[in-house]
Amino acid sequence: MSWATEISDAADRIRPHIVQTPLLDTPALADLPVSLKLEQLQHTGSFKARGAFNTLLSHPVPEAGIVAASGGNHGAAVAFAARKLGYRATIFVPEIAGPAKIAQIRSTGADLTVVPGVYANALEQARAFEARTGAMQIHAYDAPATVAGQGSCFAEWDAQGLDADTVLIAVGGGGLLAGALAWWQGRRNVIAVEPENACALHAAQQLGAPTDVEVSGVAANALGARRIGQIAFDLATDTPSVLVTDTAITQAQKRLWQQHRLLVEPAGAAALSALTSGAYRPAAGERVAVLICGGNLATDPLA
Repeated sequence: MSWATEISDAADRIRPHIVQTPLLDTPALADLPVSLKLEQLQHTGSFKARGAFNTLLSHPVPEAGIVAASGGNHGAAVAFAARKLGYRATIFVPEIAGPAKIAQIRSTGADLTVVPGVYANALEQARAFEARTGAMQIHAYDAPATVAGQGSCFAEWDAQGLDADTVLIAVGGGGLLAGALAWWQGRRNVIAVEPENACALHAAQQLGAPTDVEVSGVAANALGARRIGQIAFDLATDTPSVLVTDTAITQAQKRLWQQHRLLVEPAGAAALSALTSGAYRPAAGERVAVLICGGNLATDPLA
């Protein structure tokens, strides 16, 4: 497989269906100028729409429709893409997804089941539904079509004139990180940023193989994968992994609001928090960019 070709094809395939998200260059968030890509402005409030549309547009969909497990953002994206393309969707989310994400999925008309526990529990039920009905599973992060769709974000960023040595990316199951690594193939430094209490990639790198971890904390409903995806792990063997605290994440959230009136969910602020907390310290003259990956707050602030 040529990842460059897969991602370029995905970008072409999904272009009519997604938003080209804007950039923001700012000196106001850290002690150096930072370039942000505002992917929380994507359809359904996260980058996940890219992988969802790429999967549905590149695979035949069975009569039973589509099934997906999600911490919330992936489910919303799959449900949105399915409605736009005329397919039936069944979504399983854990109860920690939060009321706003659950309401967003329901608004699409998808069949929704809220599962006690975390993402892994929702995935178990989605797999059982797939086996029982023959529906097509759209994995949240560990599938080539998902990764290629997420990789389109970085192809788009390059086309917009990204001028950075290093890009910081939040990691849950690793689909977004895998897309970045597959696209850039070492042409830029990529730093993986994980909450210290939801750090599946960091644990896998320490052990030398994907392993189950306990997940909790403010970003668990988006970055709470219990195990890093195999695709991401294979691509990220030598990728630096930086851990951040919940406090650092919420402080970065507040800074985005206070400085630029950007409302983002904790996962959306996680990568930035590595800079604002000092968990990642750039070298002198290093040009840094950050992907803001999601904007779906647990409670809708305007509800």
